[in-house]
Amino acid sequence: MAPMGMEPATSPGSLRGFCLSAERSGACLYLRPLGILGHDAAGRAVEAGTALPLAGGPLAFGMVEAIARTNGKGTADVRRAVGPVGDLAGWAAAADLLDALCRSRAPFAGLMLDRPAVMGIVNVTPDSFSDGGDFLDHDRAVAQGTALLEAGADILDIGGESTRPGADPVPAEEEIRRVVPVIRHFAGHGAVVSIDTRHAAVMAAALEAGAAIINDVTALTGDPHSLGVAARSGVPVVLMHMRGEPRTMQQAPEYADAPTDVYAYLAERVAACLEAGMPAGDLCVDPGIGFGKTVEHNLQILRHAALYHGLGVPLLIGLSRKRFIASLSRGEAPKDRMAGSLAGALAAFDQGAQILRVHDVAETCQARALWAGLHLRGK
Repeated sequence: MAPMGMEPATSPGSLRGFCLSAERSGACLYLRPLGILGHDAAGRAVEAGTALPLAGGPLAFGMVEAIARTNGKGTADVRRAVGPVGDLAGWAAAADLLDALCRSRAPFAGLMLDRPAVMGIVNVTPDSFSDGGDFLDHDRAVAQGTALLEAGADILDIGGESTRPGADPVPAEEEIRRVVPVIRHFAGHGAVVSIDTRHAAVMAAALEAGAAIINDVTALTGDPHSLGVAARSGVPVVLMHMRGEPRTMQQAPEYADAPTDVYAYLAERVAACLEAGMPAGDLCVDPGIGFGKTVEHNLQILRHAALYHGLGVPLLIGLSRKRFIASLSRGEAPKDRMAGSLAGALAAFDQGAQILRVHDVAETCQARALWAGLHLRGK
């Protein structure tokens, strides 16, 4: 591989040749980090100029897959090529993409992202797919949140409306009644609390109660007032991709190319937030595993998780206990999907995801501890 500061040779069969051809044809170009290294190997490779840091974190990547996409009427022509990242050194057209993939991420809601953060789920609902009704009572919700914090959760994600497939919407007043007392309790005790909602009125009430993060499955599109509330609040926001809405999202979802379809949507939402005056450091993206996706769509997106670092903001992955895990296994019930959830969490860690949203916090933190011992320099 050519050192990063040198101009590599270009040939028609090279990665750079592929990218130049895509550029001339007007295709959209995406870069997916591959050959991801951890621990001492990452540092040595970066120092040697054979790899680049992934999102400014402890991992590094020495290979890249270039994805060229040309859209037609209802179709997409998607071509891919793999090569060493050094093939793109010195090429101005790739500079912005590489910078987004490499640059350090600012602290998110005050949390340093030098290791993956764990977001623990507290569903104050009667009908969530995994634990519906378990924590609808205020005291039980507080007990659950306390247990998750003691188990190592960095963030508590508190929601009062189920967005499982087929779920009916909940009036904002009822959602507020469910979540605000729980948020007020934990915010008052210094916890970093996220409000999981798609309704502007709920966002505003939760922020007043002390929530520090907005986590919206509609990426601030589900309510015409959401973007304004988020922009005025000055708090960080998680923008998630969802095809359709909960009642219909699993009815034969289709994509021309799921990883880049989701990327393009999230890029549009990031741009909308920036235009509204929100700083990039207050944005995080979530590709929305299980939200309007088939099993194969979910797998494709997880395989391409590192692609989303190209948006230049932190990456959150939420796959805990999702149905596709059971579909790949033996049809286990949600609470029996922990092993698959941990396998998915480790795969996300390996691709540099900064935040994992999970039900099983203690187990995920234990898995993270071992992963960190293996992969993080100085840990």
